[in-house]
Amino acid sequence: MPITEILEQNCRLYGGDVALVELNPERQEPRRVTWKEYELIEPPRAGYYRREITWNVFNEKANRFANLLLAKGIKKDDKIAILLTNCLEWLPIYFGVLKTGAIAVPLNFRYTSEEIRYCLGLAEVDALLFGPEFIGRVEEIADTLPSELALIFCGRETCPTFAESYIELTADCSSSSPDIKLTDDDHAAIYFSSGTTGFPKAILHNHGSLMHSCKVEQAHHGQTKDDVFLCIPPLYHTGAKMHWFGSFLVGGKAILLKGTEPKYILDAVSDEKCSIVWLLVPWAQDILLALDSGKLKLENYENLAQWRLMHIGAQPVPQSLIHRWLTYFPNHQYDTNYGLSESIGPGCVHLGVENVRKVGAIGVPGYGWETKIVGEDKLPVKDGDVGELCVKGPGVMLCYYNDEKATAETLRDGWLFTGDMAMRDEDGFIFLVDRKKDVIITGGENIYPVQIENFLSAHSAIRDVAVIGLPDPRLGEITAAIVELKDGADCTEEDINAFCHELPRYKRPRKVIFAKVPRNPTGKIEKPKLRTLYGANDIVAAQNQS
Repeated sequence: MPITEILEQNCRLYGGDVALVELNPERQEPRRVTWKEYELIEPPRAGYYRREITWNVFNEKANRFANLLLAKGIKKDDKIAILLTNCLEWLPIYFGVLKTGAIAVPLNFRYTSEEIRYCLGLAEVDALLFGPEFIGRVEEIADTLPSELALIFCGRETCPTFAESYIELTADCSSSSPDIKLTDDDHAAIYFSSGTTGFPKAILHNHGSLMHSCKVEQAHHGQTKDDVFLCIPPLYHTGAKMHWFGSFLVGGKAILLKGTEPKYILDAVSDEKCSIVWLLVPWAQDILLALDSGKLKLENYENLAQWRLMHIGAQPVPQSLIHRWLTYFPNHQYDTNYGLSESIGPGCVHLGVENVRKVGAIGVPGYGWETKIVGEDKLPVKDGDVGELCVKGPGVMLCYYNDEKATAETLRDGWLFTGDMAMRDEDGFIFLVDRKKDVIITGGENIYPVQIENFLSAHSAIRDVAVIGLPDPRLGEITAAIVELKDGADCTEEDINAFCHELPRYKRPRKVIFAKVPRNPTGKIEKPKLRTLYGANDIVAAQNQS
């Protein structure tokens, strides 16, 4: 069943119930809204901008946008790009695209003008809907885009002259569902890879893939209609949206929080009575630091008891972080989720809330998924050995759009070769070791940075850490740790070296650099940026060619 039918079902069953809430603690403006059918509610905390819509309005807004696109000649398999920060309009627009049979193409809101233009061309986009934050970036490239590519501005500000207004265009469109027949095999969405090896690749999924992600998330975390999901990560990424899909499947409410400050997160959990929160590692670390320092106190929050699940994804999770978390929140269920945009986001591997004893593992195959770990010969390795993780299931991408070579390298006999190095223990739990391209080879020994990062993250003075290889004339590479200290922490290179004595000698960092660790919007360490900064690009290029 196509995912658009779930929206119709929620409208029938729960039409008057709140579906989405936008909460923006950083936005200050008068308590009024000029957009028809959006209701601004005075928030529990003064100064927190808040809007909400019901399932009825959600569906109506999706239908209006769908009918607008159809009126403009959009048809099945046309591509509609969405360039918005998280807001109340994002998901209705996304579903409006899907209802036409067109392909939704979410864009990273950090893209430069040139990256936007590149992605629009790669995906052969027919229309671009963009928000006010992107007027300047779109204007820079507007004259270079194909004349037939429609530019639609979504914002309350004055519409730029090179675009059409979403508000004006949809005002008179029908709110009835368009009569477009969809199947699970129809193309649905193009997501872009995070671009760690150059410009991003366009990842094509069908409706069956989206629907499977709903089932996976609900099967893993048992969402009910009464659960309230706090969504913080960007909606352009598969992670945030596909975790929300579990609540969407059962008609549960979601809070779209703008801002990642620990206070904002705990305020939202308490005020909105959130029961499920998906975090990235840096945000969880920041909450723990705020609690450790006394900047925030749990006793000051009235409604935290309903918070039942904290789960983390998008990157390896230090064991020490979860152990610390459970000292503050001993009644929380915890899960970690592994996935890629190529596997429609999180859940192809997950720890499972019942397996907290295995913290450190990414887990076991998710609902409806198969896994295997293979060596260079593409044959399965034995338990305990490191190899490349492969996954297979209904959520695997159809292809890299317009890139047959990359598709053939990544998809083989239905298996997705992830590029992640992993090992499986005797209990069947998979441990992520590192990205294949991030492996450091020093004096003939393979070193997996994630293992060292996890070890160093337990140091009481370290806020964040990244490990990369630096060139060395004798060993080829040496291990370097980029260490970001907690505010006010007193720590020297000698302290780090002493702490690392518990590691085997060949794994100990040979160089310690005290600096900020850059992360992208989904929380992943930006190692290409670090390699560029510290002169290690040639090593990686040589390894990738070998």
